[in-house]
Amino acid sequence: MPQITNPILPGFNPDPSILRVGEDYYIATSTFEWFPGVQIHHSKDLANWDLITRPLSRKSQLDMRGDPDSCGVWAPCLSHDGEKFWLVYTDVKRKDGSFKDAHNYIVWADKIEGPWSDPIYVNSSGFDPSLFHDDDGRKWFVNMMWDHRRRPLLFAGIALQEFDPVAGKLVGPRTNIYQGTDLKLVEGPHLYKRNGWYYLLTAEGGTAYDHACTFARSRTIDGQYETHPDKHILTSKDAPFAAIQRGGHGDLVETPDGKTYLVHLGGRPTTQERRCVLGRETSIQEAYWGDDDWLYVKNGPVPSLHVEVPGSRNDNAYWTEQRYTFERGLPIDFQWLRTPETERIFSTDGGKLRLFGRESIGSWFEQALVARRQTHFSYDAETVIDFAPTDERQFAGLTAYYSRYNFFYLTVTAHADGQRELLLMSSEISWPDGNLKFPAAPVTIPNQGKVKLALEIRGPKLQFFYALEGQDRQPIGPVLDASILSDECGGHQAHGSFTGAFVGVAASDLNGTALPADFDYFVYRPVRHETDRYEI
Repeated sequence: MPQITNPILPGFNPDPSILRVGEDYYIATSTFEWFPGVQIHHSKDLANWDLITRPLSRKSQLDMRGDPDSCGVWAPCLSHDGEKFWLVYTDVKRKDGSFKDAHNYIVWADKIEGPWSDPIYVNSSGFDPSLFHDDDGRKWFVNMMWDHRRRPLLFAGIALQEFDPVAGKLVGPRTNIYQGTDLKLVEGPHLYKRNGWYYLLTAEGGTAYDHACTFARSRTIDGQYETHPDKHILTSKDAPFAAIQRGGHGDLVETPDGKTYLVHLGGRPTTQERRCVLGRETSIQEAYWGDDDWLYVKNGPVPSLHVEVPGSRNDNAYWTEQRYTFERGLPIDFQWLRTPETERIFSTDGGKLRLFGRESIGSWFEQALVARRQTHFSYDAETVIDFAPTDERQFAGLTAYYSRYNFFYLTVTAHADGQRELLLMSSEISWPDGNLKFPAAPVTIPNQGKVKLALEIRGPKLQFFYALEGQDRQPIGPVLDASILSDECGGHQAHGSFTGAFVGVAASDLNGTALPADFDYFVYRPVRHETDRYEI
C-alpha cells in the first residue's frame, strides 16, 4: 500500500472522531472558540481529506460569546446509525479552576452536508461525550465525569447512560464504568462492539506530553471495564524524541476490506522550548486485532510518522498558494471568533471582505477577526486594506493570532490628531495581565490610499512588511518570535491551551461607531524551509 506522512489533517485539528459510511470516510474535529463549530473533513482513501462542512452554523445551535480562550466546542463525536448522522458536542463556558461549566448537546442530519437539526440539550456533568449505537437499536451516551471536590485531579471516571431519541433525553440509571489507569485524567471515551466484547477507548494523561490512548473492555456494556495488558495502545510519553508528540485522544475505523485504523491527535513541537505552533493535529496509525481479542497499534505504541493507507496523497495541493477573493462569499477555510451574528462583524457584498470594527482584538464577546489556520511551519501572508481611521481607537490590519494573550498585529490606525499611521502591536505571552507591547515606533502614512500588509514566517521567525500604493514593500519592526503562537504559550496553566496559530485580518473601533475596513484579497503561500524538520 502507499505510504503517507502524518499528520493527515495538519494545523489545528484536534480530538478526531472518525466514521465510515459505505466508501466515504468522515472526521469531525474540535473548533473551540472558533465559529462555525466543528470541522468535518471527507476522504475516499484515508490519505486525501477535504473540509466539507461546519455543521454548527446557527445561533440556535451555538453561541460562544463570552467563552474564554480554548473553551467553546470540545471533542465532537460523529456517528451514523444506518439512517442518519449524529453529532454530539460540548460547549464549555468555563474551564479554569475547580469548576467546569460544560454543556452537552446532540444534533442530527440526513446528509453530512446538512441541514443539521437544532440541538437537544443532554447534560452538563462532564465533557467529551460520545453516542454509541448498539446492535439492539439502543443508544448510549458516554462522557467523562467532573468532580469539583477532588484535589488535585478532578476527573471522576467515564459515565454511561441510555439516550432515548424519541423522548430526546437520557433515561435509566447512570453508571460509572471506568476509572482509568494510574496515568489519570481519563476523558475522550468512545465505545465499540466486536466478537461479544464492548471496547472502551479513552484519552489519559492530559493533552500535553504525557497524553495517551488507553483501551479497556467488558462483556457487558455497563460492566466494569478491564484495562488492556499494555494499558496505553498509543502514546509518545516515553519517547521524547519522536516526531509526533502528545499522541492521544483517538477513535477507530474499519476499512471495507477489514483493516483497522486509529486516528488520534498529536503535535509536532519546534524550537528548544518544544512549542507546537500548529497546535494539535490529526494523525493516523494502522492497528490490528490480536488472537487475544485486544487491539494493538502497528509498530506502536509510539505514533509513526510514516504510515501505509489505501490511498496516495496529493502533496502538490498541500504546497499550492491559496489566493482568496470574496466574490462568492467567505471561503470555507476561514473562521471567526465566538459570535453567530456574522452580519455584525463582516460582509462580502461587492466582492471585498468588509470588517465592521467592533471590540478590541482578544475580546471574548464580539470582535471582528476573520482568519484561517496556519498549516505549515513556514509561509507568507498578504492582504490589501482600505481603511480611514480618525483616531487611535480605530485600528485594522493583518494578524498572526493564537489567543487574547498571544498575537502579533500590524494595524492601520491614526494618531490622536487624526494623522494615519502604521502601528505594530503584540500581546506576547501577556498572561495574566494581557497588556500590549509595541515592538516598533509608529510609521506615519498618508491619510488616503490603500496599504499592502504582509508577513513572512520562517520556522520561529516572523517579519512584518508594508507597502504604500505604487511603492515597493519594506519591513516594519524587528524579527519576532513566531513560536509563541503555540499551545505551550497560550496563556493558561499546563494542559490549558488547546487550539493553534491562525493568520487573518481584524478590525476594531473602540469608539463604538463600527468603522468598516475593506480587504481586497488574502494570500496564504506555503514555503519549504530548512528549519522545518517534520514538514509533510
